Amino acid sequence: MDRHEKKRLRDYIGEYLDISGTRLTDDEATFLGNFLDEYDKTYRGRTVGPRTSGGVGWSSDGKYTYRETFTDTFTDDIGIRQDYEYQDDDGQRRRSTKVIKDARGILNWFRERR
Repeated sequence: MDRHEKKRLRDYIGEYLDISGTRLTDDEATFLGNFLDEYDKTYRGRTVGPRTSGGVGWSSDGKYTYRETFTDTFTDDIGIRQDYEYQDDDGQRRRSTKVIKDARGILNWFRERR
């Protein structure tokens, strides 16, 4: 890929994702370009999960069991919303949401799920 083609592709990616301070290889830039081209048809509204895991932990009160649930959803605007929920048998419950809207975050999300 020549410099002008890569610059054009980075500009295109930058219209939809935060690329500030992000170095992209030719393969990463091509992947993100294809991701943006296919977003409406392939990704928008799609949910991945929920994925549930659990285990046993120890605290000063003794042994407890917990469950974690992860759900990822491709948003209407280009990005990935990650919902996390934690619950244990002592009644503790936490929820959090994170939205990935940067190029490196999107690349890392796909890399973790290969």
